[in-house]
Formats: sequence, structure tokens, C-alpha cells
Amino acid sequence: MKDTAKHQGLRNQLVSVLEKKGITDKSVLEAIKKIPRHLFLNSSFEDYAYQDKAFPIGAGQTISQPYTVAFQSQLLEVKKEHKILEIGTGSGYQTAVLCSMGAKVFSIERQNELFKKTSNLFPKLNIRPKHISFGDGYKGLPGYAPFDSIIVTAGAPFIPQPLMAQLKVGGRLVIPLGEEVQIMTLLIRVSETQFEKHEFGEFRFVPLLVDKN
Repeated sequence: MKDTAKHQGLRNQLVSVLEKKGITDKSVLEAIKKIPRHLFLNSSFEDYAYQDKAFPIGAGQTISQPYTVAFQSQLLEVKKEHKILEIGTGSGYQTAVLCSMGAKVFSIERQNELFKKTSNLFPKLNIRPKHISFGDGYKGLPGYAPFDSIIVTAGAPFIPQPLMAQLKVGGRLVIPLGEEVQIMTLLIRVSETQFEKHEFGEFRFVPLLVDKN
């Protein structure tokens, strides 16, 4: 699959849809305008890639709808050179959006099939996360901590303690919390021991997998 002027036109339309839904962060919108979402999907979904919908990507996972990607990215308040930990690389689309915004992205994927797929895809699209690894997202990446922000791209029943520990003071952790339906939750680390919690309504995500070993 290629990226054409037609795809660019569809991305421009998608950005207009996201603006109408309340996304205001210009760097988020610019990234979505730039990243070829159709290349992160199976070719059978190419005609639908710029609709504001989630699609299956294999291994029982989905690519989040663009609004969700934009909303989570906006909550992170990304600055250039920010170190961001992403839990759940998935299709790699969210990773690409954050990289396009100038972040240094460290990403973990629990599904080996998806990890291999994104490891091959990123170099082809000239997307350069700082580090991608295959492993248990609940543990984070203590060897690379602390992080300016952490994004969890799957539903979690609770906030994993290791992720809170790996956040810088002043850092932001965005996580969808809940079993069936998730509440988008933002934690801001205000001191070594204190966190401020904000909630932003209901979303639906596939569950975050815990390492069974």
C-alpha cells in the first residue's frame, strides 16, 4: 500500500472531525494529519482507515479510534524531547503519533505477533521510537525510568504500582480504568508521594494483559 494525495485528503477530513469533537492541541492534530493510518491496518480496511472507528489488528487486539488516540495524546500534554512510556504498542499508530509530536517513545507490547509486526513496520515508515520491547506492560521499563508521561492503551482494572513509581514528579499518567467500560483517568504526580486524579468519561478498550508467568 502507498500513501497518496487521496489519503492526505481523507486525513484532513479526519482532523476536521476531531476538531469538532473537541480536540484542540495543534501538535496532536498535525501528527494525525501526517501519519498514514491506513498503513497500520490490514489492506482490507484501507477504504475505512480514516473513519473515526476502531478496527481489529489481529491477536485479539484493535487499533483505537482516532478520537481516542487524539484524546489520550492531548491529555499527555506532550512537549518535544519528552520521554514517554507507552504500555501496549498494538498496531504502532499511537506510537507513531507520539513520535511525530517529537516525543522520545519507549513502548512495550505483550503480544509477540504484534511486536514483530511493528518492529518491521516502523523502519519502513521512518518512525523511530527510542525503544520497543516485548514484555509485561504492568512492570513498565524501570531501566529507562523516570518518564515525563506514561500512556496505557488498554483497559486496566487498577493502576499498576510500578507505573506510578516510574513517573517523574510533575509527570502525567493516562490510563483507561475499569472492566467492561473504562473511565479515562489522568494521574498527575504532584510530589514523591502524592498524585492528583482527574476523570474524563467512558471509553471502551481491549483489556491490558498481565504476564501469566
